[in-house]
Amino acid sequence: MRGLPVRRAKFIGMTEIIAEWPLLARALSILVAAVAAHVIVRLIRWIGVRLAGHRHTASVRKMRTVISLVTSAAVFIVYFLALGFILQELGISLTAYLASASVIGLAVGFGSQGIVQDAVTGLTLIFSNLVDVGEVVNIGGQTGIVRSIGMRFVVLENALGLRVSIPNRTVSNVIAYPRGYLRSIVDVTLTGEEADRQVMAETVEKLVPTVEEQFPGIMRLTPSIEGRFTTSAGREYLRVKFRVWPDRAEPISQSFRQELLHALKQIDPTYADWMVSVYFEVESTARRARRRG
Repeated sequence: MRGLPVRRAKFIGMTEIIAEWPLLARALSILVAAVAAHVIVRLIRWIGVRLAGHRHTASVRKMRTVISLVTSAAVFIVYFLALGFILQELGISLTAYLASASVIGLAVGFGSQGIVQDAVTGLTLIFSNLVDVGEVVNIGGQTGIVRSIGMRFVVLENALGLRVSIPNRTVSNVIAYPRGYLRSIVDVTLTGEEADRQVMAETVEKLVPTVEEQFPGIMRLTPSIEGRFTTSAGREYLRVKFRVWPDRAEPISQSFRQELLHALKQIDPTYADWMVSVYFEVESTARRARRRG
């Protein structure tokens, strides 16, 4: 009879444990779901990094962007499902969770239409080969070297070394400079006797390097003297070629031209302003190939 109270106490203790077991099971399930989701996300990101690699070719950059997008989507799905499972274990209806998620998603969708448009335009830019990293382009009046093409922004580095972030959805017109610069051609007419022409040519050759010294920020490459040429009408001229930033060529057509005219009029007082012509063009691949041929 003395053992009866002890047995009854043990029975009551087991009953309490059994009664509490569903709560412990739920807590354990929630913990396992959270840990599993975290591990899966880490694994997805690790696979994404491995697939992206460390090379920087154009094709790899495009693949890296796609992998980043897929990875982000997969991570979102894993966390979304894990949260739904946890809420279900806490007694919240899965139907209510999905309904609330739909409402929230709809509200976020209305508020982030620009972000979605940025992402779609970014993919278009990447896969259409419209622009690529390292190219010199003009986008919406901003000229610079493309440093990155992301899902939200195209980042340019302009002639001043400043980084300009352009939202993808605002990209409408893109002007690309195949050689990475704008050619500024300066044709200087040589007049007088051969001795005077030689002095004029030497004067031009001395002044050309000073442009790079005065305006280093406008240059993409070192200026070059192309040589002396004669037209079919017998006019001889010296050609100088500058390779400049597309939106920073004004010092060539203004300061350098005026300095040239002043120096040449010291040699020939009758020298006319029209004898120094400045024009701009983009040097194409085909033209360079013809010149080399």
